[in-house]
Amino acid sequence: MKEKNSETHGEIIPDSGPQGEDGVLVELRNAGKSYGNIRALHGVSLQVRPNQVTCVLGDNGAGKSTLIKIISGLHQHTEGEFLVDGAPVRFASPRDALDKGIATVYQDLATVPLMPVWRNFFLGSEMTKGPWPVRRLDIERMKKTADHELREMGIVLDDLEQPIGTLSGGQRQCVAIARAVYFGARVLILDEPTAALGVKQSGVVLKYIAAARDRGLGVIFITHNPHHAYMVGDHFSVLRLGTMELSASRAQVSLEELTNHMAGGAELAALKHELSQVSGVDVEGLPEKEDLTAPLAAGGPEGKA
Repeated sequence: MKEKNSETHGEIIPDSGPQGEDGVLVELRNAGKSYGNIRALHGVSLQVRPNQVTCVLGDNGAGKSTLIKIISGLHQHTEGEFLVDGAPVRFASPRDALDKGIATVYQDLATVPLMPVWRNFFLGSEMTKGPWPVRRLDIERMKKTADHELREMGIVLDDLEQPIGTLSGGQRQCVAIARAVYFGARVLILDEPTAALGVKQSGVVLKYIAAARDRGLGVIFITHNPHHAYMVGDHFSVLRLGTMELSASRAQVSLEELTNHMAGGAELAALKHELSQVSGVDVEGLPEKEDLTAPLAAGGPEGKA
């Protein structure tokens, strides 16, 4: 557990804290968001627990970004409930979410490419030393701390002085994850961390997602890749047109079923007959309508979170 450091500008939130019923850190109950007459999200229920990766999948326009914005405090929900540690909350800004231990790592990573790795690690929460008003950056301490924390996550960099922009996309994602863990995140939201990465770099990021889970965090992994989600996920929620298409634990859904729901299996099943009449199209792997039955659907008896 990390204590508040009097020589930093930012407060380091403790690693552990109060939890809601059944250990739930963050919960949405029939939450939704409307922008005027446009309903972007409706009736979404989600639970995030420590030591668990909750995967939120969906195609473009499914509502994943809106969900992130609600949990991270950027936007407020307009229907339903949003609870943190069992208590209803309504964040006014992302700073409120950070104060509750909810950190978000976006695709752009919020890094400065030309600054060194250690400087980006403490960006906005720099360690300082000396008396006021001549306090100055404690560079050596920040370097040592950044190196130690990165190694704790299994990230070994030869030179922390190198600009972070020279690292691979996977390495930059891992630095951002380690930074969030160090500054006390209890819930870590990862916005499409593998979207622009190759196979090898995606594997590196997935490794550190699992490492964050093993350190006790509740991880929300936003992705449109069911294969990546299934490698590290403990619970899966599929969004479709702003509503919950699927909510199931790992034991309740196979990779094939998850892929079918993610890819719009119902529509594929409806088109199977037409596609079978087109030469050169293999429809054997497409789902039948009976394969997409109620037990796994959101709201089904076995599909509830």
